[in-house]
Amino acid sequence: MMAELRWVALAAVALLLGACVYYEPVPVTVAPAMTAQQRFDRSWAAAAGAMSDQGLTITAQDRGAGVIRGDRGGVTVTATLTTLPDGAVGVKFSSPGAGDDLARRVWDSYERRMGR
Repeated sequence: MMAELRWVALAAVALLLGACVYYEPVPVTVAPAMTAQQRFDRSWAAAAGAMSDQGLTITAQDRGAGVIRGDRGGVTVTATLTTLPDGAVGVKFSSPGAGDDLARRVWDSYERRMGR
């Protein structure tokens, strides 16, 4: 009787161990971090593209100063890009005297181009 109980216990342990599953970890590749220059270039392209999306004609670009100006029907929108101390890029669109509707639409286009 004791021998049968031992065999039943061994069979139960063997079945329980067989039910254990080990999943190997999935390898994950991490994209290298973008440099400050790459972030600025990406933001610059998105800002210029956003202005074009809203029908503005780019009238001036000064990459060193971080300024892009566009015009549509006498309304001027200015994009100002600055590299912040932490390496992020700050972007601001303004349209003095013309209300903020066009500048807001350009901002929305910029956000879409940045994938946000």
